[in-house]
Amino acid sequence: MKRLSILLLAAMIPAAALAASPWDGTWKTRLSSMKTSGNPDRFELTNGMYSCQSCAPPYKIKADGTDQPVPDHAYVDTESVKVVNASTFELTDKKAGKVSAWTSYTVSTDGKTLSGKFKNYNGEKEVTGTFTETRLAAGPAGAHATSGSWQPQTTADMTEAALTTTLATTATDLKMSSNGQSVDAKFDGKDYALSGDPGKTMMSFKKVDDKTIEETDKRLGKVTDKIRYTLSADGKTVDVVDEDPQHGTKTTFVLDKQ
Repeated sequence: MKRLSILLLAAMIPAAALAASPWDGTWKTRLSSMKTSGNPDRFELTNGMYSCQSCAPPYKIKADGTDQPVPDHAYVDTESVKVVNASTFELTDKKAGKVSAWTSYTVSTDGKTLSGKFKNYNGEKEVTGTFTETRLAAGPAGAHATSGSWQPQTTADMTEAALTTTLATTATDLKMSSNGQSVDAKFDGKDYALSGDPGKTMMSFKKVDDKTIEETDKRLGKVTDKIRYTLSADGKTVDVVDEDPQHGTKTTFVLDKQ
């Protein structure tokens, strides 16, 4: 019996080793690698009104600091716009009566750079960060200095919780989690719910080959992201391409294995 147990154990060890996937483990977004292209951010703040023309769908609300309804947006029911001064304004988003996000925008003295600070409460932990955008076009005459078209440039910093993703895969299944949100799905192209997400994102996955995974996200019944993950030959990095068909943008970045 002792000899049989040893033989069984010896047979099990290589099987477990072979089952390990190079995708498995913890991955961290390399912020310096993040680039966004495509349609710019476009908004106007004028005559007591705020309009987000690049939002999907676009909307226009009063900029008087009170909660205004914003329909057909997964993470926002109402939004308030507060003009702080001639170069800064703030947005506060609410979902089901609770603050879901806050963003502050400030334009530089020369009007060429937009600097932003944000807080997001959709995950398990609060996420904060900063970003910059470069002006492409000015707003209308008499509008707030931040108005116009802006091309995203850099995300200088972001809370660690939002940058870290954990993966576990088999030949047929994938488990993904980040900041208290998780999905347990199969590589069958069917929709699976992202648990813990107030935006009720539905996700589907396809395994193109051992080095490539494709993800499609939906909210409110519409495709919001088409994401392609490509694992490097040494298994240490993943190149990510995230195409957003609603906003007409593409974001690329690198994940580093921890």
